[in-house]
Amino acid sequence: MTFQEKLEKNIWGLIAMVAIVVSVGGIVEIVPLFYLDNTIEKLTKEEDSIRPYTALELEGRDVYIREGCYLCHSQMIRPFRDEKERYGHYSLAAESKYDHPFQWGSKRTGPDLARVGGKYSNEWHVQHLRAPRSLVPESVMPDYAFFEKHMLDGVLTEKKMRALAAVGVPYTDADFAGAAAAVRGKNEMDAVVAYLQVLGTMVKFEPGKDYRE
Repeated sequence: MTFQEKLEKNIWGLIAMVAIVVSVGGIVEIVPLFYLDNTIEKLTKEEDSIRPYTALELEGRDVYIREGCYLCHSQMIRPFRDEKERYGHYSLAAESKYDHPFQWGSKRTGPDLARVGGKYSNEWHVQHLRAPRSLVPESVMPDYAFFEKHMLDGVLTEKKMRALAAVGVPYTDADFAGAAAAVRGKNEMDAVVAYLQVLGTMVKFEPGKDYRE
């Protein structure tokens, strides 16, 4: 009886072998990403204005995740012509280097949001979150008017920033000290709009440059 036949007749042996093969394959694909120079694009000083989220943006991002917005909106524009013409420059890994967890996604019930920052006014976003169909009649997005009723207390904001700093996000002591004050008097609507307005605005792209090289 061959080794393959033995595995096919032994369920636990087959499971163990599959686990080994998948693990080796995963290691071969993932480990090089930690030392290859082009894993995260090198941006010039003129292009690179990537920074950690402010306290208000961070709170907005947490509300975005809490409400499951990533289940309908991706934040990853692929380097295909149709996507670039609709959404803008394809996404760079460098743009999400401070995201924990990243919001790339693959489901697009709604449009990709990677370049939504600055595309609409704050007032547009507020109205769209209050009543999406008042601006986009075909929208299936739920109403989020309740965001305006929920104030941010800032109690955990500094702790969130310190937790992110522990995994490499370059927050400073000044950021920690001013975290609570930065969100005082703000509601969840303010925070979510602040987060949406920063998406895709940090990199100054050079026309015609291929950042994948």
